[in-house]
Parts: sequence; structure tokens; C-alpha cells
Amino acid sequence: MNHSPSSKYKTFIFTGLGSALMIAVLLSPLASNHPDGLDRVAQDHNFEKKAEINPPAQKLPFHAIFDEYSLRGVPKSVATPLAGLIGTLVAFGLSCGLGKIGSKKSDSPDSHS
Repeated sequence: MNHSPSSKYKTFIFTGLGSALMIAVLLSPLASNHPDGLDRVAQDHNFEKKAEINPPAQKLPFHAIFDEYSLRGVPKSVATPLAGLIGTLVAFGLSCGLGKIGSKKSDSPDSHS
């Protein structure tokens, strides 16, 4: 079977994306409920109560949709896996977009000086 480099590349990319989506959706419900690194340090050193009441992150547009590592307004059983799915797709899309922008700039005639 003869595969073109483009076909092998696409297969590699979509296999990786599929694996990342499976991990995000299937393993995210198994994540620990204990505080993550920064929260844990704040608790251990007793400065978690000094946090801002309205932190800047709460002013970002996506704060209305996401709450910590889950989706707001969605049943708890699917909120975290759905947030993982959306986050993975957004990260993939941004990476592809930035990669295309970067590759267009490196393919320009000015870049081969």
C-alpha cells in the first residue's frame, strides 16, 4: 500500500488528536478532587484567604462557561469530560492555526535570505 507523505502526516495528526480526546474525556473523571499545586501551596502556607475577591480571570469571557475544570450548567457527571473535550479541541485548533501562520511566514520569499 502506497501512502503519500501528506496522508501519513494527516493519519499521525488525527491519531494523536483522537488519543488526546479519549484521554480528556475518559480519564478526566478520574482526576483527583484534592487541590492542585498552587491551591495546595496556598493552603499549606495559609495564604489562600488572601486571594482577591474578584480575580482578573473571572473577567475573561470564558469564565461564564467554565468553572475550574468543568462546564457550568451541565450535569456534574459530564461537566468535566465535556470541558476536557472542548479544551482539547480548542488547544488543537489554536496549535494548527499558529502552525499554519508560522509555516506561511517561513515559506515566504523573504524568509530564504
